[in-house]
Amino acid sequence: MMETKKLLFDNLQNFFGFDNFKGQQEAIITNLLSGNDTFVIMPTGAGKSMCYQLPALMSDGVALVISPLIALMKNQVDQMRAFGSNDSIAHFLNSSLSKADILKVKSDVLSGDTKLLYIAPESLAKQDNLDFLKSANVSFVAIDEAHCISEWGHDFRPEYRKIRSVISQIGDHVPMIALTATATPKVQQDIMKNLQMQNATLFKSSFNRTNLYYEIRPKKEVAKEIIKFIKLNTGKSGIIYCLSRKKVEEIAEALNLNGIKAIPYHAGLEAKERAQSQDAFLMEDVDVVVATIAFGMGIDKPNVRFVIHHDMPKSLEGYYQETGRAGRDGLEGHCLMFYRYEDIIKLDKFNKDKAVTERENAKILLQEMSAYSETGVCRRKFILNYFGEILEKDCGFCDNCKRERETFEGANFLVTVLEAVKQTQERFGIEHLVKVIIGEKDDYVISYQHDSLPVFGKGKEENDKHWTSVIRQAMIAALLEKDIENYGLLKLTPKGERYLVDPYLIELYRDQDFEKLGQSEAEEEQLQTAQAYDEKLFELLKAERKRVAKSKGLPPYVIFQDPSLEEMATVYPTTKEELSQINGVGMGKVAKFGTSFLQVIQNYVAENEIETATEVVIKTSGTRSKVKISIIQQIDRKTSLEEIAQNLNLSLLDLLQEIEQITYSGTKLNIDYYIHRIMDDEREDILLDYFMNAETDHIKAALDELEGEDFTEEELRVYRIKFISEHAN
Repeated sequence: MMETKKLLFDNLQNFFGFDNFKGQQEAIITNLLSGNDTFVIMPTGAGKSMCYQLPALMSDGVALVISPLIALMKNQVDQMRAFGSNDSIAHFLNSSLSKADILKVKSDVLSGDTKLLYIAPESLAKQDNLDFLKSANVSFVAIDEAHCISEWGHDFRPEYRKIRSVISQIGDHVPMIALTATATPKVQQDIMKNLQMQNATLFKSSFNRTNLYYEIRPKKEVAKEIIKFIKLNTGKSGIIYCLSRKKVEEIAEALNLNGIKAIPYHAGLEAKERAQSQDAFLMEDVDVVVATIAFGMGIDKPNVRFVIHHDMPKSLEGYYQETGRAGRDGLEGHCLMFYRYEDIIKLDKFNKDKAVTERENAKILLQEMSAYSETGVCRRKFILNYFGEILEKDCGFCDNCKRERETFEGANFLVTVLEAVKQTQERFGIEHLVKVIIGEKDDYVISYQHDSLPVFGKGKEENDKHWTSVIRQAMIAALLEKDIENYGLLKLTPKGERYLVDPYLIELYRDQDFEKLGQSEAEEEQLQTAQAYDEKLFELLKAERKRVAKSKGLPPYVIFQDPSLEEMATVYPTTKEELSQINGVGMGKVAKFGTSFLQVIQNYVAENEIETATEVVIKTSGTRSKVKISIIQQIDRKTSLEEIAQNLNLSLLDLLQEIEQITYSGTKLNIDYYIHRIMDDEREDILLDYFMNAETDHIKAALDELEGEDFTEEELRVYRIKFISEHAN
């Protein structure tokens, strides 16, 4: 076991340049390497690809990766080739290849040089490909974007439902790993059933993308608002989604007229044009892509800083998937959507020609979307609840959490809702329940004799919107849950049953009235992130990345991702050894791309007379470094942190973030004088014991673990700085 673990970490470091796995990656990879079927639900940007890329490298034979889009395959193959020294390590097999290309791919696979073979489900089913795969040594099959299997998902593809029967023909006991970023409990069940993976080990990560800021604005003067937003985010990459091709062209033209480099992308363009637009975005020749939903699924661009929805998506799954294209590198991402109820009506009309069941399902999905837009509840809470996850506290990082919201005491309303669900035998959805509560008689209510129930008309003093909102907030509070087998129906949870017997005060939120909400009330919160890196050097490294990427014909992020460049601009590595220690680099990339980047850093260091150290560099010039030096000097003088913050015009939290950046970069700071002032020896001992034995230094984990000790976030951050200084530097 220990040997396997060492092998895993060695391969992770040597090939990908990472020191640690993210989240559940290690457990997932170990499970797959043990020959077990594996089902992974993990949000965009959490590192799904690694879950099959690393085991593929470590297994005999070739891993078959079923992927829906040619663009996605090409990007992933480029990435694998950038990490490895041999281009044969990864191939794709699809309709874009010539006969000579196909022969080369098959030869590399059969010779054992290829570890990953990407293939579309349509190509998989072709007889000649099937015959070839039977003769290949397939180590395992990875099904990416597995939600495409489900008719209940937002991106259903009939070809995906045939995958199981094809895999059975390749081999009897070929392990499978299915991966998706968006799966409600219903979709999850459907995927496992279709792939016959009921015994698969399930790994479900949190859907919470903490680096994404969610914001909804009224749909007024949208083009003007978008231009204003982008101008405030100059130089950042972003995607704008529109429903129609006409609107895509219109918005792209408006942006270009206003000096913003933007390109349109939709299915009406020639394939060559679409490919060129995609490449221009990846290569950072343009900042913004204006697109229909045809764009994005195949895009693995980590540094998209904003996603704007000019028009509302058709489902929360679609919204989550599309917003998830922002901030995949873990840095900030702003998700802005413009909303008006008329768009719901318009989208519903588009469904009128569908079969009855499909039309009803589409209507439910639209209602979820409308409820999300209008809710006064923390948006992150709402999204996570939709995917079957409970967030106990408000996130503090969405427009609802930032603005003042109207609240009301909800206990009596919640009891009425729960009574309605119980008295109707837990067999109905929101719409029917609301009618019963407000006392509206329609054919269904009468036929089920629900007009004779004690709860009928009990809530007639309030309107249907009020009760719909209360029901949804009951779901978010985990008093109600959706019935997985019968889509749209609601059941009481054990917590809901207890609440009926023993209700307690709960504060509920009024929905937003978008008709009345003025633009001034929905002004953008500018996201400020503490940048401890040298911004000038960062821009020089970005320019070098773009140059190298162009010369290699690769997207810039394949060379180095933004967090790696930020770290370079913080610690100034000037040797190959120092550069290989940068997170996300590794010796493979140093050998392949490192020389010119080292030259840029060495020149910059020389020109600016920067004194470098093995671990950390504190610059001797520049605004940011002056702040660093000032902080260090004031700490040396034992100035209180509150006073330092005041002197530098920072909040205490911002100052702590600056100090953290300094200590994490390797500089030793002595803040004992301040710690002795704010806590006694006993509390220090508690924290020393905690950080000495904790598996992570995350503040949230510390707050959760030490809940009974009543530590503040500031106290934990301050002591963590002391701990890192003394034990890591």
